[in-house]
Amino acid sequence: MEASYEIIFKLLLGTLLGGTIGFERQTHGRAAGFRTQLLVCVACVLIMIVSESYYAKSAVNPEFMRIDPTRIAAGAMTGVGFLGAGVILKTGLSIQGLTTAACIWIVSAIGLAVGAGQYFAAISGFAITFFSLWGLRVLEVRMPRLAYRYVTVTTDDSGDEEVVTMPFEKKGFEIVKMDYMMAPREKEKTFIFTVTTKEDASIKEVVKEVTGLSAVKKIEVKS
Repeated sequence: MEASYEIIFKLLLGTLLGGTIGFERQTHGRAAGFRTQLLVCVACVLIMIVSESYYAKSAVNPEFMRIDPTRIAAGAMTGVGFLGAGVILKTGLSIQGLTTAACIWIVSAIGLAVGAGQYFAAISGFAITFFSLWGLRVLEVRMPRLAYRYVTVTTDDSGDEEVVTMPFEKKGFEIVKMDYMMAPREKEKTFIFTVTTKEDASIKEVVKEVTGLSAVKKIEVKS
């Protein structure tokens, strides 16, 4: 059995590490913030303490129920997976909350490491996690990335693909996918395509030019 002071130390360390990561999420307005990450980490510390206590008893007394401490830890990670799924939101064509869900997962792993007495591993994991959230944020902003836009253009039956897509190509956008919808009775054509660019091209200028085409009835742009 572990001494009381060691149990308290593990719980406090889990509170510190989980709470610090949660504070970072809280400052960026995420749903799973300070209290959520803190409680997940402390819960995993407790789970691992209980798991190891059963394992210690079975090692001392073979007649005591034998238990594999990794089973309870695996169950904890599964439960945390459901919790992480709850913070992932799909808004239109974009997905939000993946980083916060990953934080919940790594916080649970840090808590299990603390509960198992693997302090160096727990603190190392915490340092890497905190650096990736704070330090790499600056690098991520400066990294070049492709900007995707999902465009839907509705025209009359005289609409032409080349005429519709030409304003995008002139502004540096690349057409990566094109779909069509025909409505002969309504005398309409719908062009559904995806555009991308590495430059900071203005989509507003393109939309203004496309809406000026005589055949265009409606245009919709999503990111």
